[in-house]
Amino acid sequence: MLNAAIVGLGNWGRKLVTSVQGKSERLRFVRAVVRNPAAARDFAAEHSIELSDDFAAALADPAIDAIVLATPHSLHAEQIIAVAAVGKPVYCEKPLALKRADAQRVVEACAKAGVVLAVGHDKRFWPSMQALTSIVAGGELGEILHIEGHNSNETSRTAFASWRASPEESPGGGMTGTGIHMVDAFVGLIGPVKRVQAQLLVRRPPPEVLDTVSVLFAFDNDVSGTLSSIRATPLYWRAHVFGSQGSAEALGATELVLRKTGGVPPVHMTFAAADGLRGELEAFADAAAGVAPYPITPLQMVETVAAFEAIVQSMQSGQPVNLAR
Repeated sequence: MLNAAIVGLGNWGRKLVTSVQGKSERLRFVRAVVRNPAAARDFAAEHSIELSDDFAAALADPAIDAIVLATPHSLHAEQIIAVAAVGKPVYCEKPLALKRADAQRVVEACAKAGVVLAVGHDKRFWPSMQALTSIVAGGELGEILHIEGHNSNETSRTAFASWRASPEESPGGGMTGTGIHMVDAFVGLIGPVKRVQAQLLVRRPPPEVLDTVSVLFAFDNDVSGTLSSIRATPLYWRAHVFGSQGSAEALGATELVLRKTGGVPPVHMTFAAADGLRGELEAFADAAAGVAPYPITPLQMVETVAAFEAIVQSMQSGQPVNLAR
């Protein structure tokens, strides 16, 4: 059992705790580090978690095996580097960083310290996305030609917070909150991104924001891609990979449609639901224990942040952005 401290108990930090506490045999939270312990007292007591406002003390405590970060995005890089310096594995909620240079610093610091680094992209652990990954990797679709992605949710209406409107914490409209999950999926399925062209259109400013993101992708292997992200429409997720012998489309967490050439009828698959948050935290625990590597590689972590940064730059300039190599 990995005894972890979580730093940050906002909405998402609490979701991480409830996904595993009392349910997992691989990871449990024993301490939470928050700026205002009084505001989290009832939640911590309910889940048998010690409260503290001292990040350094949590790092130094030998009873704490690992650190989980659910903190503001701008703090991630320096906090991860501090955890690595004391030799503890660290899980960080997405985005790992907002700039490629910071993501590279983080990866290098963890590699130098010999500690496991994990990033929270829970969609990777959805059954539909795991099936899509297996189909693409297995060559069933032939030569991969194109990928499409769409994510919508209603965060601008149901979960809007000040950080979502902050250019320092949440650049790129809905890309930081949710769209970056699709970028991670693209990198995991296809590989590094070579070029992006993006637009952000805003019809209504915060706090009742209506905005849309559209992105064109070119990957290093000359696969093309498109992505759209909308923060004001009902929850919807689609990742669709097209190849010379067929296509496979993940719809939400539990559905996949496989289409093959030659007039074969589409195959509709439905999977049992699984908790993606628990999946990623348990994968982190397994990596920390040496059972299996974390499924998102350090290179993929850096490439996702690099593509995200380029998307934001393209939104600002209105021009295509080539990623540096």
